Amino acid sequence: MMIYRLHVTFIDKEGEEHKFEVANGDNLLDIAQSQDLEMEVESDEMYEKMPEPDDDENDMLDLAFGLTETSRLGCQVKMNKELDGLRVKLPSMTRNLQASDFSGAKKS
Repeated sequence: MMIYRLHVTFIDKEGEEHKFEVANGDNLLDIAQSQDLEMEVESDEMYEKMPEPDDDENDMLDLAFGLTETSRLGCQVKMNKELDGLRVKLPSMTRNLQASDFSGAKKS
């Protein structure tokens, strides 16, 4: 049985495109982090094919910098056949805080 690979393109803050083959069920945050791309996701295509954000996601989005009508949390968007070819624009700035953002933090 052949495994169908899906395609997603991330557009970074400099406008450079990063194209990846991913598996069904992979979420956008995991894909971006595995490629060292900073992200809060703004999906600019196929937005209607995604499930509506729930109340918890909307609450988190209220804290996001540069929010737009199609902004979504990457951890909530899972790839599927309907989203094959999705193009995701990464914002120019984020408010994400990670341990690696602080001096003295060690990379494991």
